[in-house]
Amino acid sequence: MGVAGCGKSAVGEALAAAVGAVFVEGDRLHPPENVARMASGEPLTDALREGWLDAIGRRIAGSVGDGQAVVAACSALKRSYRERLRGFCQDILFLHLQIDPATAKQR
Repeated sequence: MGVAGCGKSAVGEALAAAVGAVFVEGDRLHPPENVARMASGEPLTDALREGWLDAIGRRIAGSVGDGQAVVAACSALKRSYRERLRGFCQDILFLHLQIDPATAKQR
C-alpha cells in the first residue's frame, strides 16, 4: 500500500517473484467507470472504491484458496479499506511504502 508513485507495483512484482507468489495489480481491477473518473481528475469516493476493493479481495482470496501465496499492490491508505480487504483474508499483511512529498509530486 502507499500513495501513487511510491513503487507499489515495482516492489510488489519483485517481492512476488522472489517468494514465488502470484502478483495482483490492483489498479487493473478498477471498473471502467472509475478509470474514466480518475482520468478526468475526479477523485473516487469511498463508495466508488468498494467494488474495486472487493475485486482485489476476491482475487487474493481465490489465490489463497488455491494454495498460492499472493502479493497485491493497491493504495489501501484508509483503515476501512484495509479492513474491507481483511474481510476476504484474515491473515493479510500490509506493507506501507513511503516516499517524500516532493518525489511523489514529481512522479
